[in-house]
Amino acid sequence: MNDNAIYPKRALISVSDKSGIIDLAQSLSELNIEIISTGGTAKHLQEAGIQVTQVSELTNFPEIMNGRVKTLHPTIFAGLLGKRDTHAEAAKAHDIPWIDLLVCNLYPFAKTIKKPGVTFDEVIENIDIGGPSMLRAAAKNMAWTTVISDHNDYQFLIDELKAAQGISFATRKKFAIKAFAHTAAYDGLIQSYLSNSAFPERLSLNYTKVAQLRYGENPDQQAAVYQSMVEAPQGVLAATQLQGKALSYNNILDSDAALNCLYEFDAPACVVVKHNNPCGTAVDEDINQAFHRAWMADSKSAFGSIVVLNKKCTVEIAEFLHKVFIEVLIAPDYDTQALAILKKKSNLRVLLLKQHSKTTQQLIKSIDGGLLLQSASDTVIDSQHCQCVTKTEVSEQQKKDLDFAWRVVKHIKSNAILIADNLLSLGVGAGQVSRVDAVEIALKKAGNFDQAVLASDAFFPFRDSIDQIANYNIKAIIQPGGSIRDEEVIAACDEHGIAMLFTGTRCFKH
Repeated sequence: MNDNAIYPKRALISVSDKSGIIDLAQSLSELNIEIISTGGTAKHLQEAGIQVTQVSELTNFPEIMNGRVKTLHPTIFAGLLGKRDTHAEAAKAHDIPWIDLLVCNLYPFAKTIKKPGVTFDEVIENIDIGGPSMLRAAAKNMAWTTVISDHNDYQFLIDELKAAQGISFATRKKFAIKAFAHTAAYDGLIQSYLSNSAFPERLSLNYTKVAQLRYGENPDQQAAVYQSMVEAPQGVLAATQLQGKALSYNNILDSDAALNCLYEFDAPACVVVKHNNPCGTAVDEDINQAFHRAWMADSKSAFGSIVVLNKKCTVEIAEFLHKVFIEVLIAPDYDTQALAILKKKSNLRVLLLKQHSKTTQQLIKSIDGGLLLQSASDTVIDSQHCQCVTKTEVSEQQKKDLDFAWRVVKHIKSNAILIADNLLSLGVGAGQVSRVDAVEIALKKAGNFDQAVLASDAFFPFRDSIDQIANYNIKAIIQPGGSIRDEEVIAACDEHGIAMLFTGTRCFKH
């Protein structure tokens, strides 16, 4: 393996994304590096006054079939793949010129499939064949050939050529890795599109790194955040950070949880999240009231939390948050004066996220040696379509609160219990291995209340939780049902005069 620095004599440039390509080609020309190129790229460079040799002149074979065949030729691939020390005689015998540098990116397949009304034929024509083949050839021959697949590396390449009079093996290897990653993602994207299946036989994950994070959940863990190459940025990754420190792993995770809960509501709403659980959620006619009620639902847990709003952040909210400690604030808009107040807390991460919709279709979790993939839970349940299984009926106000409670309990770690009243979460019991313990915690967190409703993310296995609930002013319960002791649980509700709705659907969040 040759690991010496190499100064390229000849470069092949063939790019779909022409960002920065003229500046690069001019710099290569100034460094006396010969440039060969393909049709559209060659024309682009020639119009800029850069001397270019057409690939067809090198191969003595024209581009044919509307450009489908242009670089797929032994002269090109031998020039990229040949080992300079052992294949020199073969190259001379067949008049093969070495190609020491390949600059190539691929047809915009990802961009094409996102176009409204795009036809299948247009998609197929944007599957690059020659480009990936050349990238792989040059990357394989990293001992002798340098490959650039990312326009962000152009300046690095020129700087190293000028400073070191050559390209080091370490740099060639780094660029080769990027090229293989580029072609792998590209082929994976094509496979995903053509299979048109949520659960294909082979799963290709098409994501690109957005940022290296300071650390993961804990300081001893490394972490990075990646963004889908298939979909437009969404959620917290689509937000614009207006101020504050860089988002941490936990900030991103908790912000995502908060936004997913917030997406449940169209009316003015606020969600406060701590450790991936909503500790305070409220809906009101006014965003100021929604915020204050959500915060006061559990102000102790709100310390160091994530706060998300679905309406403009007002001066009143900003003034309150200036006096307390939170990690992240996300809103679709901000009063100018509110931003001025928030800027006084320089470390506070303030994000602007105008879009307000949930579009995630699949959820992925890693396990040792593999992945679990499932569709997102998008079943809409409301009290009008639930079954009242008790003698006591549910009032209209209770239905509104039960709908609210069910929308929130879906976003609480299982086992999950939520107590709510007047579109406000009063108490949350999250992540317990026993449902009766989750009930006990939710009741304790709720404190004193006049009346309330309760939501459970899964069925009650015994009547013990109902007997415990009966000691408090909880008048209605919403739960999936489905326990072998449902009749026992319903009888307990009837004994205590509590109304109960069955949704028929559970909403575990592990």
